[in-house]
Amino acid sequence: MNSPADFTSSRHPLVPPAATPARVEARGKAVAAGGPAWPSYTGTAQLVGTSGTGVTVYVDPSLGQPALQNADDLLADADRVVGANDSIFNITGGPVDVIVFALGGQTDGTGGADHGGCTFTNGNAIEVDASFGSSARVSALFEAELSECAMNGQLCGFSTGEALSRWCAAVVGSNALTDFATAPQWVQDGMPNWVDETESTDQDPDSTGCGVAFLSWVLSQGHSLAELAQAMVALGDSGTLAQLYGEVTSNPAADAWPQFSAAINGLANGVSSDDPFNALATIGTSPTTPG
Repeated sequence: MNSPADFTSSRHPLVPPAATPARVEARGKAVAAGGPAWPSYTGTAQLVGTSGTGVTVYVDPSLGQPALQNADDLLADADRVVGANDSIFNITGGPVDVIVFALGGQTDGTGGADHGGCTFTNGNAIEVDASFGSSARVSALFEAELSECAMNGQLCGFSTGEALSRWCAAVVGSNALTDFATAPQWVQDGMPNWVDETESTDQDPDSTGCGVAFLSWVLSQGHSLAELAQAMVALGDSGTLAQLYGEVTSNPAADAWPQFSAAINGLANGVSSDDPFNALATIGTSPTTPG
């Protein structure tokens, strides 16, 4: 878990479990006049284009053709990602800017993604790491941040919202970020109960790992990602995963942790991914298909 001193508090970075978000020395420094106020990028951004749904894509030109290919592919895929995201949350999202660059100095996607807020107003300048030769990872990183904008100021910055955004990225992004998994670490750390409580951070692998595994469990019981996402937003920041279970199953919320933890302990092959109950095998890339 990262110390608050490691990153600007208003940021909401998605990074692999062992990574630390890049430190921001001066927000908006060296951004061209009238350009987006990126959370950390300080270079000159090259405009690539704008999609039909209002996604304006930029790239760091110093990275050359491989990054430009990532950006071109993201621009071509942006309307699909936006359409899927809108269907998950039952909204019509707003315009966003996104830049592809070496976030955290990486060019394989492991630098993650970031944005500065939790709505389409204050979080619409999105940064995604370049992933040379694997543009599917760039789309998945984009969806992770776009989904948080769609939460309308709820959940983003909390363990529940982080778990949900990772599931959005998995479904919309064809599960391209398997190396970001946190559920195995949660199990290794003794399976702390983050079902009956919600942690007010999106940077703890244990609470995030518990959340993604729990959503896998609920999804596998015949629920869609869209159903869960909309119920979670309605529950708000103080909502727990136990309350979500009660809402979508009509079972007592108090049963959530005992049944979930028993299901985890009963897995023949343990937990090696964020989808230990194999919900993606049924859902695929459809946000509205029940698991």
